[in-house]
Amino acid sequence: MILRDIKLAYEDIFKSYDNPSLEEHIIKIIELDAYWPYSSTFFCITNTADLSFEYVSKNMTSCLGIDKQELHKGGMKYFWSRIHPDDIEPWLKALNDLMVFTLDTISEEERKRMSYTWNYRFMNARGNYVNIIQNTTPLELDSQLKPIIGLAHYTVLDSKIKMDITGTAKLLNDKNEYETKYFNNFSQKLLTDGISNRERDVIRLLLLNQSSKEIGEKLKISSHTVDTHRRNILKKLKLASTGELIARMKLNNML
Repeated sequence: MILRDIKLAYEDIFKSYDNPSLEEHIIKIIELDAYWPYSSTFFCITNTADLSFEYVSKNMTSCLGIDKQELHKGGMKYFWSRIHPDDIEPWLKALNDLMVFTLDTISEEERKRMSYTWNYRFMNARGNYVNIIQNTTPLELDSQLKPIIGLAHYTVLDSKIKMDITGTAKLLNDKNEYETKYFNNFSQKLLTDGISNRERDVIRLLLLNQSSKEIGEKLKISSHTVDTHRRNILKKLKLASTGELIARMKLNNML
């Protein structure tokens, strides 16, 4: 998916007709940034109306090695260009489903107390992909009560950590505690929606440590056909090996 398509999808999700101003709020956050210690997290104030960053915290450069001014100048389009190509579609799906859930399920008053989390892989200044977990809390809603300006916190994790792309929505309830209102594992959804019944049969038998020959005998197909199914499964799930497939299935209790 090219950047123009991402921009169109993103604007459709967060379409707004307002031009909200949060200058005083933003100034206070900027002042606090000077006192926060360096860590593996950073934050940005995002503006989905003009696809820009109102502010980028000092930790961003220490986390990703990217110059703050470069991120300010390029805005969200530059940020998107560094997301792993394989993660763009499920990330946008997570974003869209979270918004649909909010508009369909969460009351207008509760929307001001929502918090959203999703994740993706991101290329740092060295050209290496790292995992980012992003949590965004709305600061301002538009005329349709969609989040438009948000405080986004980013936690950077090592790329060796295998993470499924998920989307979560939480509500700050009357007890002043966050409760999960929505959760969706988009890697698991891909398995549910994108894998055929025959491929699921092959996966189940692989989980039982069956060889291609043994699987073929049970399913009454040739071992060559089983190997073709195995290659297609790995390609669809963007996995490198059968071992990685089995580990992912067991880790997430799939099938």
